[in-house]
Amino acid sequence: QVQLVESGGGLVQPGGSLRLSCAASGNIRSIVAMGWYRQAPGKSRDLVSTITSSGFTNYADSVKGRFTISRDNAKNTVYLQMNSLKPEDTSIYYCNAEIYTMTNVLRSDQYWGQGTQVTVSS
Repeated sequence: QVQLVESGGGLVQPGGSLRLSCAASGNIRSIVAMGWYRQAPGKSRDLVSTITSSGFTNYADSVKGRFTISRDNAKNTVYLQMNSLKPEDTSIYYCNAEIYTMTNVLRSDQYWGQGTQVTVSS
């Protein structure tokens, strides 16, 4: 009943930029936080960045100074601006959101998008 739809992945050369978007829709009462995780082949899914409804942000050390997360609360959308991309940033990027739905106001749940591929290569 909640969907997260990502967009903006693709192929980019080292040093280039990409902007990811993730829009949440469905049976949403409120969104506590949204964020991005990434998973490379054979590796665990790791935190990239999160942002709360009040705008508090958190970044993995590996992306600090290069990536910027932002959020449009009115559109239930989170963005990830990725600059100075490196080959090691190549991964599938997953959107995540902690959401209270209309049908469960006592407990929030975690939702995931389908993932979008980011490839950094010359």
